[in-house]
Amino acid sequence: MSAFDQASGSGLRSRLLMVLDVELDTPQMSADTPVGGRKIVTVRGGRFEGPRLRGSVLPGGGDWALMRSDGVLLLDVRLILRTDEGALVYLTYHGLRHGPAETMARLARGERVDPSQYYFRILPRFETVAGDQEWLNRIVAVGIGDRRAAGPRYTIHEIL
Repeated sequence: MSAFDQASGSGLRSRLLMVLDVELDTPQMSADTPVGGRKIVTVRGGRFEGPRLRGSVLPGGGDWALMRSDGVLLLDVRLILRTDEGALVYLTYHGLRHGPAETMARLARGERVDPSQYYFRILPRFETVAGDQEWLNRIVAVGIGDRRAAGPRYTIHEIL
């Protein structure tokens, strides 16, 4: 049996980690730079909820997004989460958002667009010293995004 045969039979399994809603301020900077269209946006707040943790997104995080010449938006986000029990969790993620030109134009106008019409994925990474939440330091997660009026909603899964 080849390595490919072994790998293809194992399957990828996941479980819901959380749904994360992020509320954004208006961009602090939106300009064409030598490397692409840069948009820097601060985070106003938000909420997250899942089977094993829930809480709020603290104000002050940010997104250092870059629009590439091929129409792909690169995300570079840093947030602080506070669980309902008071634990602090540093969350960073990189991601991609792209789709057909008309779909992306509708998003840019603030219209509601079904997330199945565009590609919006993130790779979250967590850091915490909170004893009850230390397991977050040791997982791989993937999120699927949905752009909404106040900011993005991510359905994040832990890869098992």
